[in-house]
Amino acid sequence: MKYLPLIIPLLFLALFTYALIKRVKLYDCFTDGVKEAIPLVLSLFPYLAAILMLSDLFEQSGLSGYLTNALAPFFRAIGIPPEISKLVLMKPFSGSGSTALLSEILSSYGAESYIGRCACVCYGSSETVFYISAVYFAGVKQKKLFKPVFIALIVNFLTVILGCLLCRLF
Repeated sequence: MKYLPLIIPLLFLALFTYALIKRVKLYDCFTDGVKEAIPLVLSLFPYLAAILMLSDLFEQSGLSGYLTNALAPFFRAIGIPPEISKLVLMKPFSGSGSTALLSEILSSYGAESYIGRCACVCYGSSETVFYISAVYFAGVKQKKLFKPVFIALIVNFLTVILGCLLCRLF
């Protein structure tokens, strides 16, 4: 374990050594990559801004609370603790909001409790679906969003169900 912090510096050293042997101009390659990144960032910005604003609006409007209360009995019936229903709903929209909810759940119920384990699995089951979709679809020409986003949301939800089932079994 004491050598683990050396992995990344050693990888950089190996890369620099390889580039010297191959006579690659590292600085020029780096600046060329940065030049290509600027248009990508500019094309991503509207999508990311929209996702961030919509996720904040979802929470601030109270819609998140209404959905949480309405779906809690359904979640209980399929094996998801109702205490994490807000986290299940927030995870596809907001990573930082999900982190705050996870912290709140863990402080209330503990990390070793069934609810805490389910919350951790829910939090770790997938990346924020809408953020990844915004990043991916900003770079493609065809903008048929509904089907892939819908499939990603369904798979995200199924991973939460399976994760809670596994937490119950183990």
